[in-house]
Amino acid sequence: MQKSRRHFLSATALLALGSIPLAASAQGTPVSGRDYVPLPSPQPKEDPKKIEVIEFFSYGCGHCNDFHPLIKAWAAKQPADVAFRRVPVVWNAAWGNLARLFYTLEATGDLAKMDDAVFAALHGQRLRLYDEKSMSEWYVRQGGEAKKFSDAFNSFGVMSKLKRAEQLGKAMGIDSVPTLVVEGRFRVQGKGFEQLLANTDALIAMSRKK
Repeated sequence: MQKSRRHFLSATALLALGSIPLAASAQGTPVSGRDYVPLPSPQPKEDPKKIEVIEFFSYGCGHCNDFHPLIKAWAAKQPADVAFRRVPVVWNAAWGNLARLFYTLEATGDLAKMDDAVFAALHGQRLRLYDEKSMSEWYVRQGGEAKKFSDAFNSFGVMSKLKRAEQLGKAMGIDSVPTLVVEGRFRVQGKGFEQLLANTDALIAMSRKK
């Protein structure tokens, strides 16, 4: 389900998702060490009044590509008291530029329109979008303007968000993706995408009661 800096989950394990029990949803209260790991240093939320869920991901991660339609559908169903946001990981130069692409599309207002297309370009079309030139050319093919892309890609705002993403990933001990964190306190665990989301739901419910 996740890609770490060290290994991939086997394809066989992914095919077995349907047979995995949903621990938290079946047993109610999520269990520390099984359904989630408490973060040693909780991080502040962007909106203290809402229950925050963060997805750490990378466009370059195959498992994130597989998870994307599921988490997108899940996020669309969340009530008003849940705030969902995505934070790209910055582990190397290539993924750093993909994270920069994410924030560039956010800055230009094109993220909603082009988000799925980035995953499709990388994992479906096998395009190598790992530098500003290739990304800008791809952006223009999607109907965008090269100058608009360049201005955002090299802006102080995008670079600041990129730095913050790197700091947040380190502070939360993120070493595999996709990873979900609830309330800046709980790193969600699960033996498949469905279980991961079920445990996230359980942690949201638990947080709502406090």
